[in-house]
Amino acid sequence: MPKPTDLLQGTLDLLILQAIRREPVHGWGIAKRIQVLSDEVLAVQQGSLYPALHRLEQQGWIKSAWKESDLGRQAKFYELTPDGRRQLERELETWNRLSSAVRLVLERA
Repeated sequence: MPKPTDLLQGTLDLLILQAIRREPVHGWGIAKRIQVLSDEVLAVQQGSLYPALHRLEQQGWIKSAWKESDLGRQAKFYELTPDGRRQLERELETWNRLSSAVRLVLERA
């Protein structure tokens, strides 16, 4: 069986944008949210997460601010920008089209 991180190739941006869709979340919280929502199947490593967050911020799809976490420590929280919300919709459309096509191949082969 592939490693959980292998499954993230090409989908990490979508997963991050979806994870912060409702409220600002710090990096560890994003990784944990993806892991919990995937029933522990997907695990995003720090070495993949933080470069992706930096890239998404550079593209203007997310913004960050330092805030106090639940543990009383300062943490960088990430949230979607209006452009990020539009990008999330585009990414979801692409994912739905791709997953439908894969499903068709699996059913028809």
